[in-house]
Amino acid sequence: MLKGAIHIHSTYSDGEFTLSELRDLFRAEGCAFVCMTDHAEFFDAESLGKYHAECAAFSDVSFCFVPGLEYGCEQKMHILGYGARRLATTENPQEIIRYIEEQGAISVIAHPKDEHFPWIESFDILPRGIETWNSKYDGRMAPRPGTFAMLQRLRSHRSDMQAFYGQDLHWRKQFHELFVHLDCDACAPASILAALARGAYTGNKGELALPSSGILPEDRLAVFEKGHRKSDRIRKFMKSGKKALDRIGLKVPASVKAQLRRIF
Repeated sequence: MLKGAIHIHSTYSDGEFTLSELRDLFRAEGCAFVCMTDHAEFFDAESLGKYHAECAAFSDVSFCFVPGLEYGCEQKMHILGYGARRLATTENPQEIIRYIEEQGAISVIAHPKDEHFPWIESFDILPRGIETWNSKYDGRMAPRPGTFAMLQRLRSHRSDMQAFYGQDLHWRKQFHELFVHLDCDACAPASILAALARGAYTGNKGELALPSSGILPEDRLAVFEKGHRKSDRIRKFMKSGKKALDRIGLKVPASVKAQLRRIF
């Protein structure tokens, strides 16, 4: 069993951590792997090659970086390519999904917006997974039950679709304790990706373990609904406060932002 983290960003795109710092951070948390998903639009062929080389250089038999990309699509939809190694020339989400899977990588719609649910459900080409808990977008308290419900509806069209649990880590003070426990003995990118593809994992936060199927009991979903509503109210209050400060020309101090990122 390997402990790791997925949906992680570095200074190669818009993250605050270098790869070396990420290795130190997650090794201290007992992790054996990290799946990187830096934003594709930050790369050209040269920098992408350097990225892959540095991921390999910081990997060994006890810790492994799995390089991947996050693709920006139409209507600000984002699609993760775990193990994706090539840049794209389209922003059509269904073409991106196809492109990721042609690479032998794993396609996952990241932090889907509520208003995108009907659009996603109209797709002819569906991804391997939906990010049902993104602890940056959804918050650390609880995910949105509606995302789990959408996944189950989609599974009637693609039965191998799975729930993914990603940190979307960018900031130094950001909450980063949503992990993935993988049923995999080999600390190597191919083995890690194969285990993710077959759903041999759970999403873990503290004592909570969530299945790759995304099938949860109603009482658990009810707890999530309550927790997410509370988190969402606080988040909206903070955003409205920031807008009010922006209108009068004041900025939230960086130290305050950093502390808030420990919570959200």
